[in-house]
Amino acid sequence: MKSTLLKTVAAVALAAMAPLAVQAQEFKIGYVNSERILRETNLAKASEAKLQAEFGRREKALLELETKLRGAAEKLDKDSPALTEAERSRRQRELIEQDRDLQRKRREFNEDVAQRKNEELSAVVEKANKVIKQIFEQEKYDLIVQDAVHASPRVDITKKVIDALNGQK
Repeated sequence: MKSTLLKTVAAVALAAMAPLAVQAQEFKIGYVNSERILRETNLAKASEAKLQAEFGRREKALLELETKLRGAAEKLDKDSPALTEAERSRRQRELIEQDRDLQRKRREFNEDVAQRKNEELSAVVEKANKVIKQIFEQEKYDLIVQDAVHASPRVDITKKVIDALNGQK
């Protein structure tokens, strides 16, 4: 009696799962590689160029300041034997102050660049998400995943998203 009941329960369970297997085959999944989008789209490249134009001069000025400071330190080392103790101490203090100022400027520069880069990347991500949503709705996807550990090329729609973004103005 128990085995007949178990067989009946198993048969009912299998019958209930059969439609689920059919539905699983119709499930449409897509995968998007965000890193590729941020690297390959014209929008991302334009953002990078914009940042370079915005911060290039400032970075060049910092590099020139570093070179000047390095030269002053080398000159102090070279001139040190001929200097009085008071003159050597004064010049060392000046170099230390200049180095602190340079480090502060470098830190501010890095913070400004990071903030602007985040702003630019956020704009790219926002536009990419809109395109992904359009593809999701137009092509009737059930699920689109970003940045999976592994994804089959069969479900990778990254190129489609990149092409759509590059086609926008």
